[in-house]
Amino acid sequence: MPVFDLPPEQLRRHLTELTEPPDLDGFWADTLADNSHPTEASYKPAVSILTTIETLDVSFRGCNRDEIRGWLHLPANRSGGQLPCIVEYIGYGGGRGYSHQHVLWAAAGFAHFVMDTRGQGSAWSIGDTPDPNAGQNAYPGFLTRGILDRSDYYYRRLYVDAIRAVDAASSHPAVDAERVAVAGISQGGGLALAVAALRDDVIAALPEVPFLADMRRATELVDTAPYNEVSHFLKVHRDRVEAVFQTLAYFDVALLARRASAPALFSVGMMDTICPPSTVFAAYNSYGGPKEIMEYAYNEHDGGGELHQVANVQWLRRRILDGVATGPAANAAGAF
Repeated sequence: MPVFDLPPEQLRRHLTELTEPPDLDGFWADTLADNSHPTEASYKPAVSILTTIETLDVSFRGCNRDEIRGWLHLPANRSGGQLPCIVEYIGYGGGRGYSHQHVLWAAAGFAHFVMDTRGQGSAWSIGDTPDPNAGQNAYPGFLTRGILDRSDYYYRRLYVDAIRAVDAASSHPAVDAERVAVAGISQGGGLALAVAALRDDVIAALPEVPFLADMRRATELVDTAPYNEVSHFLKVHRDRVEAVFQTLAYFDVALLARRASAPALFSVGMMDTICPPSTVFAAYNSYGGPKEIMEYAYNEHDGGGELHQVANVQWLRRRILDGVATGPAANAAGAF
C-alpha cells in the first residue's frame, strides 16, 4: 500500500479538527460515579499447557455490574514480592483467547492481566464475555451499537469495563497496585488511551496503532472495517450524520488523550489503511503526558509487530526502574 495520508512532517503536527463536547468531563464523571461498585474480582487456577507461567481465570464486575472475564498471567517461579502489572486490551473482534495465549509480558517477568471484550471474540480469537445490553439496531459489528444515544453506546460499556479492569488487576496480592500500566493494539490501543485519560493512577500507557481516534476523519479517509461500519450506517440513516458524530465525540481518544498524564509509547504504521496515520498522530499530538512514538514507514496495521514488542518491554522496564521514560524508544529495539 503506497503512502496515502499526510506527509510525515504534517503528520507530526496534525491535530484533530473535532470540537470537544462542553460536558465531556461531566459525562464521564457521571458514568464512572454510576459504576463505582466493587469489582468483586475472583481468580481461579486455569487449565494450561504452560509450566513456566501460572494462569488464573478471572471474573470481575464491569459496566452495569456485568460479569467480565479475563486472564491473569504470572511468572511461575517468581521469588516473592509484588510485580508490576500490564493490563492489556484486545483488538477489534477478538476475545481473551485461550489460557496459553498473550503470555509475552509474563515471560518477561511482569504480571499480565488480559481483559476479555464484551460481545466480541469470534473474529480471530475466542471470547467468553457476553454483552447483556446489545444496544439499539446497528450495522453489523460493534462500532454503531447504540450510536444514537451516548448513554446506550457500546463503547461506553467497554470503556468502563477497561477502567474497572485496572481495579480488578490491582486487587490481586501478586500485583503492585502502584505500578500498573495499560497496553493494547488497535482497539486495545484505543482502550489503553481512554483508561490513561480517565484514570490518574496508571504508571504508563502503550497504545499501538490505536483505533477510536479522530474518528470522523477516519471515516472520510478509508473504507475499511471497522470504520466503514459508520459509513454504511450513515448510508441508511442519512439524516443522522451529525447525531452520530456527536455521540462519537464523547469516546474519541484524540479528545480524551488531552487529559492523560502517564508517560506513553505509541506506535504507528505509516501505510495503515485501517487506522490511518493522521488519526494516530491526532491522538499522539494531543496526548497530555510525556510521550514518544515509533514510526514504521512501510508497515500497515501490523505496526511494529514483534520488533515493537521488544521496544515496549525495554521502554517499560526503564520506566519502572528509573521512574522516567528517557531516551529514544528506537534504541530499545536493538537492546536484545
